[in-house]
Amino acid sequence: MSDSHTPKARKRGLVVQEMPGEMLVYDTETNKAHCLNDSAAFVWASCDGVNTVSDIVREFEANSKGTVTEDFVWLAIDQLSSKGLLEAKLEPKFKGKSRRDVLKTIGLVSVAALPIIASLAAPQSALAATSCNCSKESDCTFQAASCMNLMCDNRGMTPSFTCNQ
Repeated sequence: MSDSHTPKARKRGLVVQEMPGEMLVYDTETNKAHCLNDSAAFVWASCDGVNTVSDIVREFEANSKGTVTEDFVWLAIDQLSSKGLLEAKLEPKFKGKSRRDVLKTIGLVSVAALPIIASLAAPQSALAATSCNCSKESDCTFQAASCMNLMCDNRGMTPSFTCNQ
C-alpha cells in the first residue's frame, strides 16, 4: 500500500472526550462509542489530510510515543477506517491477514503500545432517557420495570443505570 495516502480524521457527527491515556469518541450518526488507546488516539489526531504515513511515524517518534514502523501506523489507520472515524474509507492494508500475521508483520520493533480501538453500541438517546431519571436519592426506586440498579449522585443529575432489554 502506498505511503502517498494522507488520511483525514472525521470530525463531523462525533463527540470527543480526551482523557489521560485514551480518547473517547461517540459517533452520533451510528450511536457507537469508541475508546482509542493513546497510540490510536495519536494516529487519529495526526490524520489531518496532509500527513502521510511516514509523517505520522516521524510525529509519533518526535513526541516520545516510542519507536514505530509504518505498519504500526497502518494498523491504526485500518482500525480507524473500519470504525468510520476517517473521512474516506481506505482499503485495509492487512485485509485477509490473521491477527497473528499482522503482529508478525509489525514485529516487536515497535516499542509503543499497539493501537487499539474498543467499540460498543450505545442506546439511541430516546431509549437512554426512558423513565429512569431521578433527581434525588428517594426517587431512585423502580420507576420502570426495565430499569435496575438506579443510582443518583445526590445533585439532581441523571442517574447511572442498567437497563435490561
